[in-house]
Amino acid sequence: MTVPSMRLDGKVAIVTGAGSGIGQAIATAAAEAGADCVVTELPDRIGRLDEVCATIAEMGRRGIGLPLQLPDMDSMDSLVAKTIERMGRVDILVNNAGINIPMDALEFTEEAWDAVLDINLKGLFFLSQRVAKEMVAQGEGGKIVNIASQNGVVGYYKRAAYCSSKAGVVNLTRVLAIEWAKHKINVNAVGPTFILTPLTQSTFDDPVIREDLLRRIPLGRVGRPEDVVGAVVFLASPAADLVTGHTLLVDGGWTAL
Repeated sequence: MTVPSMRLDGKVAIVTGAGSGIGQAIATAAAEAGADCVVTELPDRIGRLDEVCATIAEMGRRGIGLPLQLPDMDSMDSLVAKTIERMGRVDILVNNAGINIPMDALEFTEEAWDAVLDINLKGLFFLSQRVAKEMVAQGEGGKIVNIASQNGVVGYYKRAAYCSSKAGVVNLTRVLAIEWAKHKINVNAVGPTFILTPLTQSTFDDPVIREDLLRRIPLGRVGRPEDVVGAVVFLASPAADLVTGHTLLVDGGWTAL
């Protein structure tokens, strides 16, 4: 028996929100596994992609940085069109871009709610739709990996909108997997626990929050970006050809309690 490959040779991947943290680690890992990568960041943060594109180039892969403003439809259309123009195809989409606005539920504003849901759920769906249409046209299937969260299956304080959006991602993943299976498009999600990145550093700097998080994780530590990439590469690879509609939790055992 031959062990299925986790290589991504010859594939083109789009990784959103790749300017730092988890997105940057995923793009680097995809390139190391053999994929050419289109990486995205907000228009005013596009310079953050220089480092990841340079790293991808050092691996002998093509790396292109493009702006993306979710959930702007024109921005998504432009990203997909430029990907096809410059890369010729798209085989993998990693929906990593997202935001969180921590706020007590009694104080949550409509503006903050809409901002979180628009980026984390609406933007993710319509970008997936646009990329899936290209995959269908190519006729060779594809892999979509949504970065959800453990907070898509459990709740946590001051995250009413975030938890709602990620729960939406978990169930949307199931729906898209069912609908697009006939096109050989696998749709899965990865649900990380709290991951230490430059954007989340302030959360971990609070000793009360850090102690609470560590108490809830049986493995006894918070996550790092590199803890997430193996799950993403697996789901994007031939090794996961019969996996679809699944959310793989990378949570240190949090949800097992």
